[in-house]
Amino acid sequence: MSVFHGAACYPHPMKRVCSTLGTALLLALFAALLLVAAQPAAQAQTRALPDFTDLVAKADPAVVNIRTTARAVARGPYGGGGGQDPYELFRWFFGPDFVPPGRGPRQPTPPGNNDEGQEVPRGVGSGFFISADGYILTNHHVVNGADDIYVTLTDRREFKAKVIGSDERTDVALIKVEAAGMTPLKPGDPTQLRKGEWVLAIGSPFGLDSTVTAGIVSATGRDTGDYLPFIQTDVAVNPGNSGGPLLNMRGEVVGINSQIISRSGGFMGISLAIPIDEAMRVADQLRSSGRVIRGRIGVQIGEVSKEVADAIGLGRTAGASVGMVEPGSPAEKAGIEPGDVILKFNGKTIERSSDLPRTVGETKPGTKATIQVWRRGGTRDLSITVGELEPDKAAAARQDEGGGQAQKTNVLGLVVSDLPAARRRELRVRGGVQVDAADGPAARAGIRQGDVILALDNTEITGASQFNGLVAKIDRSKVHGVLVRRDDLTQWVPIRPTR
Repeated sequence: MSVFHGAACYPHPMKRVCSTLGTALLLALFAALLLVAAQPAAQAQTRALPDFTDLVAKADPAVVNIRTTARAVARGPYGGGGGQDPYELFRWFFGPDFVPPGRGPRQPTPPGNNDEGQEVPRGVGSGFFISADGYILTNHHVVNGADDIYVTLTDRREFKAKVIGSDERTDVALIKVEAAGMTPLKPGDPTQLRKGEWVLAIGSPFGLDSTVTAGIVSATGRDTGDYLPFIQTDVAVNPGNSGGPLLNMRGEVVGINSQIISRSGGFMGISLAIPIDEAMRVADQLRSSGRVIRGRIGVQIGEVSKEVADAIGLGRTAGASVGMVEPGSPAEKAGIEPGDVILKFNGKTIERSSDLPRTVGETKPGTKATIQVWRRGGTRDLSITVGELEPDKAAAARQDEGGGQAQKTNVLGLVVSDLPAARRRELRVRGGVQVDAADGPAARAGIRQGDVILALDNTEITGASQFNGLVAKIDRSKVHGVLVRRDDLTQWVPIRPTR
């Protein structure tokens, strides 16, 4: 006999069924409650994750792929151009007429082949528009040494660009395409960046244009000993990303992706970007004058260690320790001495030695400033007139034998000096000049410091003055032959001048 009393069930088998159903209902209810409770937490987590889609859609048209090329002289017999000839490396240094030992004379190169040369790929990088009329920011190392620069937009349009100016010290370059209605990026404030903040990069890693990668700010003001403090991120940046923008979550450009710290050459989680405010200051000067004008005072400096600070009574590790004062420099005229510690420049505290060249570099040459130094247990203020830093770091270190003035490379990319008589006797040559420095066209042709130049085209070289006079009159639209002596080997090297 079975009787129902409310929720009770009889007999015993039915009681077991009802009990099971009740437990299942309780479990289902508990699970539903957990699900409802978990929804706000899941929604909060979803809201915390960034969505880059709208940001990328707005910024992507402003980012460009930069492809650079160089002019290579066509190779004749024994050259091949495919890298199969074991003597191709010698021709890269000594020109297409190099004859391997034991082989017959080279066949004449077909007329015209050496006049124009061939356009060969040189490198790939990135950049971004900073104005609607075609001005583009990128890295110096992306465009340095290129004969031609091509800019490709995301809509596949391609333009040939010209270099407005390029600054090696900061690795910033300004180029321009003849176009209107471009999409510029809005500069942000890199001083407001915080560790852990989301940022992303757009560029052409390994030539894969319009690639987006994201990460966080790892550090700000990262000091590498260069003229600029960098923004360090863990954004995936690889070869080809150089010159592309680093963007914050508002779509503003806060930096130019410039360097990676890597043992393999690929991304390893440490990327460095040039702060956009520093880059824009450089770009403004490049746009107005084609170069960056910096101040200098003429000292070699180092860090102040805790041990040194304690020993000289400074009390804290700050300032820049003066190791050497250049003769005749503004620092010498101001009375700065080796062993001084520079604590302030024009009222700005020098916390680290790297602060000094940045602070002085931003000062207009000719400015009268006050410099505070720590000397023999006390501070003293000195008056100094800021000089001008040489535009080319390499040229600043090169001096001619007479006036002691820094020389710049000529249109062939060469700085030369008269060949000493002892060297002429050693080489058994009548004349010639020695190469003190080579960059640009000469460096690409394989000429290097220490080589001896014996002839230019059909003219024998007798001295540096005569050589520079000949170079000043050459036709820049043609390739010219330079007869180069290196050790016991003499060969013609073709060079295309800069235009």
